Amino acid sequence: MRKILVIGIGAGDPEYLTVQAIAAMRAAHVFFMPAKGEEKAGLNRVRLEFLQRFVPGGQYRLVDFTVPERRKAETPNYKDSIEEWRGKLEAAYLRLFAEELAVGETGAFLVWGDPALYDGTLGILAGIQIGGIAVAFEVIPGISAVQSLAARHRIALNGVGEAMVVTTGRRVLAGEADNLKRFVVMLDNEMAFRRFAGQPMRIYWGAYLGTSDEILIAGDLSAVMDEIERVRSAAQAQHGWIMDTYMLVRNG
Repeated sequence: MRKILVIGIGAGDPEYLTVQAIAAMRAAHVFFMPAKGEEKAGLNRVRLEFLQRFVPGGQYRLVDFTVPERRKAETPNYKDSIEEWRGKLEAAYLRLFAEELAVGETGAFLVWGDPALYDGTLGILAGIQIGGIAVAFEVIPGISAVQSLAARHRIALNGVGEAMVVTTGRRVLAGEADNLKRFVVMLDNEMAFRRFAGQPMRIYWGAYLGTSDEILIAGDLSAVMDEIERVRSAAQAQHGWIMDTYMLVRNG
């Protein structure tokens, strides 16, 4: 039996790693390192820094693999493009496990943030289980960008007695959040917060949370949204990639 550990490594700060995550890293024989293009190479550099710090002198192997490109598609074909992309990843993972992981060995994916929140690794591994390969997998939770955002801005994610809503920029643009009082947005490349321009709302925005490049902006949405767009665009041009999230709270 091959074993796979899906380890949440937090939002970027090495201090976010849990004791459980460090123990799991020290138990792995192979670390699978996704190649998502030069613009995302910084993410793997952080992964390597974590390994050097928490698994010094480890006898593990690093195995790079290319992440297939996803076909761009708009709603209603968005989910179809995701399923197609996940199918390609399932095939890539099967090859990895067969060729790079011996029976009895443990492999690991170091997942940014928490594996259960807007990350496809668990769904892909579940598909592989259905495919019949003898692989057991274990999930180690991590501190997500959402938790880091709340901590860095010193805010609560929910109001008294309210639900906590975490959604995506795509769904915000579709109007899903129009009647919500408070919600967190991830995966937003379109700056969907502009949908609420002129409304009495406050935004708490953060990028590269937990890293040395962290950027935080908060204020009345209409007053700071141009600044966020300017700062975000400049940071993306500088680094070649950006991961940001934000919470919107309706005043009153």
